[in-house]
Amino acid sequence: MKIIACNSNRPLAEAVAAALNIPLAQASVRRFADMEIFVEIHENVRGEDVFVIQSTSYPANDNLMELLITLDALRRASARRITAVIPYFGYARQDRKSGSRTPISAKLVANLITEAGANRVLTMDLHAGQIQGFFDIPVDNLFSAPLYARDIQQQYAGRELMVVSPDVGGVVRARAIATRLHTDLAIIDKRRPRAGVSEVMNVIGEVQGRDCILVDDIVDSGGTLVNAAEALIKSGAKSASVYVTHGVFSGGAVARVGASPIEKMVVTDSILATEAVRVSRNIRQVTIAPLLAEAMRRISEESSVSTLFC
Repeated sequence: MKIIACNSNRPLAEAVAAALNIPLAQASVRRFADMEIFVEIHENVRGEDVFVIQSTSYPANDNLMELLITLDALRRASARRITAVIPYFGYARQDRKSGSRTPISAKLVANLITEAGANRVLTMDLHAGQIQGFFDIPVDNLFSAPLYARDIQQQYAGRELMVVSPDVGGVVRARAIATRLHTDLAIIDKRRPRAGVSEVMNVIGEVQGRDCILVDDIVDSGGTLVNAAEALIKSGAKSASVYVTHGVFSGGAVARVGASPIEKMVVTDSILATEAVRVSRNIRQVTIAPLLAEAMRRISEESSVSTLFC
């Protein structure tokens, strides 16, 4: 078993390697003067079970090309099996035609990864579960629900909780955590007039006097979650906190969250945190390195991954 780290989130790759007690394989991912990407593997991988760790986060296209070129290099070096470990799968929100003459970019990216040489994909909290069907190779989609349920139990012990989905599409995700916590579920009825802009309309559920936990898979501009938190406070909630898997934090998202009534926003390290995220007063990171490491170990040993979530 060998682990190769590309450049999108090297600290996470190092933490995964440390959890498995395996050193990262020697490889270099660099750029020529014209910014073309060049990958070179500095050790023998013939017949090896190789895992490539790379989130396709910002800059999404550069990180995607790094992953594709690394996969191609390993395929040509005769690796026995290549698993693309993609903690954050970029382009996942483009999972269907949103209008006439628009692409399904998530399917295109799935095709690219497969054709580049991946034999398997390991990812986490896909924006839409059906993206697994875009691949013609096995896909293991890990869930943050067990990790977050444990963290919530530790951080909010003794408080009267209410798990909240920020939109109808996230109900299944929020219900999974509510079930583990044995608590109630509320839903935000959200209307989005145009892309990147959300308007909260109604809170469905009794949140009066409850400590509310909003659950989502991605925080991008932060507008949806900030609006949801404000709506919950106006509806009488005692507090509003947020648990999100992927912290994209584009534009002024960190400042927007910092100025909001959100008590605490918890994100995983699937995307490398910026300095603004690290120093934010109300954003905290939890690591998914042990979860990824255990899943990779089970894949390598051909044992069950699904039992991780029992």
